[in-house]
Amino acid sequence: MTTFLKGIPFFQGAFYKELGKEIWEVSTTLFKIMIPTIVVVKLLELMGLLKYIAMLIGPIMSWVGLPESMGLVWVTTIFTNIYAGMLVFFYVQQHEVLTVAQVTIISLLMLLAHGLPVEARIAQQAGIRLRITLLLRIGGGLLLAWITHQTYDAFDYLQTPSELLWQPEIPDASLSGWAVSQLESLIIIQLTIIVLLTFLKILKVIGIERLMRLLLSPILKLLGIGNQATSITIIGVTLGLSFGGGLLIYESRQGHVSKRDVFSAMCLLALCHSIIEDTLLVMLLGADISGVLWARLAFSVLVIALLTRVVNRLPEHFWDKHLTNRHLNRSSDETAVPAN
Repeated sequence: MTTFLKGIPFFQGAFYKELGKEIWEVSTTLFKIMIPTIVVVKLLELMGLLKYIAMLIGPIMSWVGLPESMGLVWVTTIFTNIYAGMLVFFYVQQHEVLTVAQVTIISLLMLLAHGLPVEARIAQQAGIRLRITLLLRIGGGLLLAWITHQTYDAFDYLQTPSELLWQPEIPDASLSGWAVSQLESLIIIQLTIIVLLTFLKILKVIGIERLMRLLLSPILKLLGIGNQATSITIIGVTLGLSFGGGLLIYESRQGHVSKRDVFSAMCLLALCHSIIEDTLLVMLLGADISGVLWARLAFSVLVIALLTRVVNRLPEHFWDKHLTNRHLNRSSDETAVPAN
């Protein structure tokens, strides 16, 4: 019986040793990015820089059918996270009468561009140029918001006043309160990483990961994403870019995923990640699901399908100079497992 159990991966020391190594490397990589960036953003917030940026971006809001005050909501979200943006939205909307369409549009901007100091850095470490991330998340957000605004306006859709379904708890504004909140978030992230990596390893051992690749291969092929990035892409789309991006950093550095798959996957995650939690959050603001879920999904699939078909025709020197970072170019393609 003992001999039989030793033949099962779950009862082998190597299984847990390898799992522990992966958890350590993914966690340290993410925290080295996140902790300094969180501190810097807090300093910028204390200096009042976010308000000045909001003043500059305010006039752009009219282009997508929003009042200038929504600029502060978006800028706060861009530099911090959706929760902080929701809190600012709560105070701003008390002085504004917004339609459901307008709430949906500002929610789309928040969904596509939030937490950029941290998440753009994660994308960089995964191997994607900063300019690509900003173009997709800020430029893509404005484009989708404009398309949605034009569509809703043309069909006179969702033009009734919105109702806020959420009442925020007033957070502790002190530095100690902020520090405790950030520590709690980091602990949750650490626990999530442990669960995710354990779950992925179990799926790989019992063969479910291979089945997932087979079932999802048609849509991933359409998006230009190889089989080796399947499970990581699913995690990023459902749970968030930090988790999917963190795993991609690890896999690309190990040479398990090609640079083209990393690029395609990270571009998809730039437009469409954490579709469960984030979508539910903005719906509490009164956003309509037609925009924050279905329009976002359709836009993401269309943009990434077109983008990958264009960039895959470009020469390697263009990739190296404009699309991917040098460390990715040196490591992943030389040792990556073939995608098909």
